[in-house]
Amino acid sequence: MSSSTPPKKKYWSWRSQAFRGLVYQVLAVLAIVGVGWFLVHNTLVNMRMRGIQSGFDFLTQPAGFDIGESLFAFSSEQSYWRAILVGVSNTLRVAIIGIVLSTVIGTVIGIGRFSRSILVRGLSRVYVEMFRNIPLLIQLLLWYVVLTEVLPVSSEAITLSGMFLSKGGLSYPVPVWSFGYYLAGAGVLVGLVAAGFYRRWAQRSFEVTGQVRSLFWMSVVIVLLGGLVGWLVGGAPTELDRPFKGEFSIENGAALTPEFLAVLIGLVLYTAAFIAEVVRGGIQSVSRGQSEAASALGLNRIQEMRLVMLPQAMRVIIPPVTNQYLNLTKNSSLAVAIGYPDVVSVANTALNQTGRAVECISVVMLVYLTTSLGTSLLMNWYNSRAAIKER
Repeated sequence: MSSSTPPKKKYWSWRSQAFRGLVYQVLAVLAIVGVGWFLVHNTLVNMRMRGIQSGFDFLTQPAGFDIGESLFAFSSEQSYWRAILVGVSNTLRVAIIGIVLSTVIGTVIGIGRFSRSILVRGLSRVYVEMFRNIPLLIQLLLWYVVLTEVLPVSSEAITLSGMFLSKGGLSYPVPVWSFGYYLAGAGVLVGLVAAGFYRRWAQRSFEVTGQVRSLFWMSVVIVLLGGLVGWLVGGAPTELDRPFKGEFSIENGAALTPEFLAVLIGLVLYTAAFIAEVVRGGIQSVSRGQSEAASALGLNRIQEMRLVMLPQAMRVIIPPVTNQYLNLTKNSSLAVAIGYPDVVSVANTALNQTGRAVECISVVMLVYLTTSLGTSLLMNWYNSRAAIKER
């Protein structure tokens, strides 16, 4: 019997599907690059013909304007790039705090839709339908009016356990920084690592023995204990910079401006309504038999939701929740409507002063693209960790 060898495939032949696909992709990339080059070149030529300056050299020039709210010191003599950095930090502050709070509120409301209490179910549904159907800009303007018009003036500020709430914002005491607080922060970080190891051990122990252990509260205790140990080792500092009512304003302490509070409250309540619906849909995707099996094992409603329903629903919840996180970050650009100095507001001021419209808009686009991609990468990593592993 004669044996014949199969003909060798020619990858570089036009008959090869892989080769043709590679050629088409290269041509597509070249076409995109060519169109982009044409648009940029044409824009620069037209700007040069009209005497319009271009380039990013203005970023090193003095900004010439002050920013009313900043996480770090800034003055008008500093450069535009530092002003934009202040705007970016303000945007990130709203986005990060907003994501955390909207996740907590949205999860609670979403779980509340399955409560046995008619009142809780009804209030949860009213919350979702009300906040997600009112445009976000309207909500931001409403909260800004409430905080600046309804609240009393600083001399008649509402006192809340050492804090003062007025038209000037929320003033609160802050620690007088010392080395002990650095050690407390280090202790919190160590506690977070220890809590992660504890959660893994508790989950494996549950899979082997079936014994239910506290995952959330025990983790909180470990983190707080780590911070407490660091604080004690650092000398247990207790000195606080407390605010007090001055003649015209609240002095000392730290303060959250009404603009920041309006943006944060509006974004959190709006986004939490959508997250609540995502959580509700994720829980409903879990088969009813899982709930019946949890009841048969003697788990109460809280244990059933925490140990059985939510872990299985996470694979459905995480992808759409990621979209809501991205929407919250991008929706923070509406803060310019109420005077909060985010990156859009700072870039608009720089644009009006320098006339570099293309450059300023490009910087804003780059900031939101970077934050969105970073959020997506982090959530995709978490999604891969939370996904159910097939055997």
